[in-house]
Amino acid sequence: MKTLLPLALLSVFLITGCGTTKKIEALKPEPGNTTDVVYESATSFINLPVSITIADVETQVNKLLNGLIYEDNNIKDDDIMVKVWKTAPIKFSEDKGKLKSVVPIKVTANVRYGTTALGLDLHDTREVNMDAVITFSSKIGLSNWKMTTDTTIETLEWKESPSITIAGKKVAVTYLINPAIKLFRSRIENEIDKSLAKVADFKPQVLDALEKLNAPFLTSEQFETWFLLTPVELYVTDAVLNKKQITMNMGLKCTMETRVGQAPKKTFSKDKVVLKAVKTMPDQIDVVVAAVSTYESASKIITKNFQGQEFGEGKRKVTVQKVDLWSKDDKMVVALDMTGSINGTIYLTGYPNYNAVTKEIYFDQMDYVLNTKSVLMKTANWLAEGYILRKIQENCRYSIKQNLEDGKKSMLPYLNNYSPIPGVFVNGTLNDFEFQKVELTNNAIIAFIKGTGKMDLKIDGMK
Repeated sequence: MKTLLPLALLSVFLITGCGTTKKIEALKPEPGNTTDVVYESATSFINLPVSITIADVETQVNKLLNGLIYEDNNIKDDDIMVKVWKTAPIKFSEDKGKLKSVVPIKVTANVRYGTTALGLDLHDTREVNMDAVITFSSKIGLSNWKMTTDTTIETLEWKESPSITIAGKKVAVTYLINPAIKLFRSRIENEIDKSLAKVADFKPQVLDALEKLNAPFLTSEQFETWFLLTPVELYVTDAVLNKKQITMNMGLKCTMETRVGQAPKKTFSKDKVVLKAVKTMPDQIDVVVAAVSTYESASKIITKNFQGQEFGEGKRKVTVQKVDLWSKDDKMVVALDMTGSINGTIYLTGYPNYNAVTKEIYFDQMDYVLNTKSVLMKTANWLAEGYILRKIQENCRYSIKQNLEDGKKSMLPYLNNYSPIPGVFVNGTLNDFEFQKVELTNNAIIAFIKGTGKMDLKIDGMK
């Protein structure tokens, strides 16, 4: 009896003032004590078909490969010293899935001719200047996020046959020049491969773009709504050359959230993102956005639903002045501060649910907390009636229509010629978001919404 007495005293109405106005203090269901919004985030997949124009590759390679591209200063081993210069921009084109490059060159060769007899060196040296055009063919591949090429010479066309003038006569020195060609052609092949690898090293550009994508941005000042995309894994398929461009498929596994209130923190780290090579990629994006609304912000919205409304009949009426929300045991606790025939706070619980027509989160199976109901049955039975409870429940709702719209709007800037870095452009389409589920944490309502669409990324005009 000693232990039951204090509980009974806490459960009764404290009658104050005059008339029929009563003060009620039901036992408050205690919320959790976690201060951070913690939840298991859903992952999204964004397919990014990437295309790089051959013109871009051509521009970048010509910046890297200039002037003297081969030099051999040893004349004793093969009777020739050779220097090779690039004399005009390299021209790239596509031929049956291979990258064709045409390289205009100038060759300066010092040719030694003559004989060695009776211990005497009877050699002389002449300088030969020649112009030629070399055509190379390169197989395209991708390794460790770099475009790889296997380049071989297809043709070498001299503007005139290599020769020197001796005693007024032209003497062909093709027998000396041709072996030397084997040396400098392989060097040029290697230089082209190295230049292409530098130009098409996508990893730094991709990681820089992902870092920019991870920056949270404000989508609605009115509702203090923020959007955050956090990359997790990145995939890429082999590179293919076709129709004057190099294409590949990239895929981004990430998490997304739309948060009401404070701006979310950036969590992306270049060192932690996983890069994977794959054979195939889905052709559409699957986007799951977590719309996070703190109980504080949701409470303010629901409080507005009760403004100007009275519940009851005749002289027995109450007005809800303030609503507070929190979770307990997978249920939503709704605290209603009332004035009127009864002053005080009553507590209800319910399960969060979703109305697809009105796009609202509402609370199903709503009922008074056990202690609250027992107090009302003793002192204000009319307030515990189902009719009033249903009327109250109608106002205990929280629209996520704005979240759905914000979720789509937050993606649209990424789909309309978005350029995270110079020369890189993202375009695409996105279908309307659909509701998936609601989860409760100790201090937030989280609505998961999903959308699908298509996306592509083009590299054109790199600097």
